[in-house]
Amino acid sequence: MRIAIDAMGGDHAPKVIVEGALAAAKEWSDVRIVLVGDSAAIEAHLGEQRPENLTVLHTSEVIAADDEPVKAVRRKKDASMVVAGRLVREKQAEAMISAGNTGALMTTGLLVVGRIDGIERPALAPMIPTMDGSGVLALDLGANMDATAEQLRQYAVMGSIYRAKVHGIKEPRVGLLNVGTEAMKGNELTKAAYPLLETAPVRFIGNVESRDVLRAECDVIVCDGFVGNIMLKTLEGAASAIFSTLRKEFTKTLWTKLAALILKPGLTQFRKKLDYSEHGAAPLLGIDGLVLKSHGSSDANAIKNAVRQARIALQNDLVGAISAEISQGK
Repeated sequence: MRIAIDAMGGDHAPKVIVEGALAAAKEWSDVRIVLVGDSAAIEAHLGEQRPENLTVLHTSEVIAADDEPVKAVRRKKDASMVVAGRLVREKQAEAMISAGNTGALMTTGLLVVGRIDGIERPALAPMIPTMDGSGVLALDLGANMDATAEQLRQYAVMGSIYRAKVHGIKEPRVGLLNVGTEAMKGNELTKAAYPLLETAPVRFIGNVESRDVLRAECDVIVCDGFVGNIMLKTLEGAASAIFSTLRKEFTKTLWTKLAALILKPGLTQFRKKLDYSEHGAAPLLGIDGLVLKSHGSSDANAIKNAVRQARIALQNDLVGAISAEISQGK
């Protein structure tokens, strides 16, 4: 299997991208990694002991974080992200990974790679950490601000297949993000989506409130991108505030510092549960090829985990499974 990695995307590119790719290439010999980007910048971090299953494809352009997505993808034909997408479209790679401009990656998925036939809109589906460590796949969390009831049904189908294929969950529980658990609760969108989810080929458990997401009440939660992105940013902000407050409190006096030392193993484990880098990358589901979005501030471990994630998805034919299910439901 061949995976193209946008070496120029992300806050710490290309250094951490190259380091993560090197670690992945050494770990999994059955994966062929193509680092796409400025060859001189990439080579500076490769070193002499380059694995045989890692190659570099030179490109002359980069899509910056502040570039307007659609314009950048259409005008920068030789950008590392666009070229990686083209490799997937032309079947020269089976997957691509990028930590770059999120909007540009979604545009690359739509305009360069293309949608699966029958999918109305792709969905960005990151894992939200949970207290038990199992995580919840949430979609859509930003690919589209609006959605229809039918699109939420498609999100549920794609998310369920992803958790089954990549995480090995038999009959994943699917919930609809809502303001209450009763079937009649919510706005016009959720009320219209509820009966469609009841008849969808998924294990639908009903409405789930945002306060229950961290308790892992479901394995997949579906919502439109506007609501989902607000939920995600709220959870990220709350986690950041909690850790910041704990740090301040535990460094006030000698006694609190000693207490922190005693509690450190537990706090470290707690932080690890909420660490995005442990979950790798968010798939852009509904694209006719595997496209993964790593966090912009990803470290080398996050990139390596993204490759692991892509490898499992490819081994289990994720895209083929989604395509087959959507075709049956037409």
